[in-house]
Amino acid sequence: MKRTSLLLLLLGSLTSPILKAQQFSPIRMDSLMSILESNQVWMGSIAISKGDELLYQRAIGNADIAQKKKASPDTRYGIGSISKTFTATLVLKTVELGKLKLNQTLSTYFKDIPNSEKITIHQLLNHSSGVHSVTNDKDYLTWNTQPQTEQELVERIIKGGAEFTPGSKHEYSNSNYILLTYILEKVWKKDYAALLKTYICRPLKLEQTTFGRPQNNSGAVSESYRFTQEWILEPHTHNSVPLGAGAVWSTPTDLDKFFNGLFSHKIINAASLDAMKKIDQGYGLGLFQLPFYEHMGFGHTGGIDGYSSVAGHFDDGNYNVAIISNANNYNNNEILKFSLGELYKKSLPLPDLTEVQLTDEEITSLVGEYKSEQPPIQINIAREGNKVFGQVIGQPSFQLKAKDKNTLIQPQFGVKIVFERNENKMTLYQNGHTLVLKK
Repeated sequence: MKRTSLLLLLLGSLTSPILKAQQFSPIRMDSLMSILESNQVWMGSIAISKGDELLYQRAIGNADIAQKKKASPDTRYGIGSISKTFTATLVLKTVELGKLKLNQTLSTYFKDIPNSEKITIHQLLNHSSGVHSVTNDKDYLTWNTQPQTEQELVERIIKGGAEFTPGSKHEYSNSNYILLTYILEKVWKKDYAALLKTYICRPLKLEQTTFGRPQNNSGAVSESYRFTQEWILEPHTHNSVPLGAGAVWSTPTDLDKFFNGLFSHKIINAASLDAMKKIDQGYGLGLFQLPFYEHMGFGHTGGIDGYSSVAGHFDDGNYNVAIISNANNYNNNEILKFSLGELYKKSLPLPDLTEVQLTDEEITSLVGEYKSEQPPIQINIAREGNKVFGQVIGQPSFQLKAKDKNTLIQPQFGVKIVFERNENKMTLYQNGHTLVLKK
């Protein structure tokens, strides 16, 4: 549900591919998915469409490791913050119907929240409200799996205080969309699940999209995992916590249908969609830009309880791409880029996930504390048996894979570390950034 920097604060069953358009071949997509599956670095599902025409879908890995239940295109996953695009769409629909205004203030509904008389619905939508995000609370993981009432969550938001003056800047806050969920329910006098079904799922025939973890079709529900030295089952955040900020469940094919319907004005009109697409300091209304070379798409990413996702629409090709994972040790963004490369005939190389085994001496010589002065970051390198782990102070550890005796990578977050043993230093490369740390 959080939108954070990927790793560092610095900065299945297989299903038969569907091919209906001559300009798109599934061969290299199949090769990519097979590499991810054979190296056991990613489990999940992908769907690619052109308009309402499904070009490709495939699911790999397990929906449930303990039960040995293979994933399929019908497997449902938590989509995390892609839920915000659904919520923003519902808000804009409500505005179109004259039941809400974007310049309406939060004080109409929650007068005790700091700056509520200054915060507008529009500022909640584009994260310029200054409202404290409850997911940043230090004790968040002690209560997020338990049911929360509106009063309890609002009190947590109030306790967090104002982060900044409304409209002065933009800062991602899940509380914005929690509050928008409550506002929608007050305006309509209906719960969020009913609004989602009435105004989005039924019109677009999204049969596998629900608010919250599906209860009536357990066979299609996935579990989620995080990777340490193996896949570890993740607990599930209670639906009452993220609400419209992160509690929607879906499949990639349904997400493709949603984005196609949204961008073809089947839910909201062109003016409302233009408002969603207007980017201010990186933020639209429930949308972010997804650049790929000269092509620009709009969509959202998501992450909650081990689920990770990205989905969006590219107008110039009328393409929709959705990727959801329930076990991720490989960067979703790399899968998205590869998929777009196949669509736009800019083929990218297939990943090389082969790993070499370091000797005991080679591993031992890497172990230690590495620090940089600017920015002030410390990364500890440790070993567990014949495996190498890194850890940024204050963050979870991550396993590193050796490409050669001096080069180790973490493919999920696009991290490469090159060690210079004689000089007791490492150079870290991530997302176009370079950082030198000394032992």
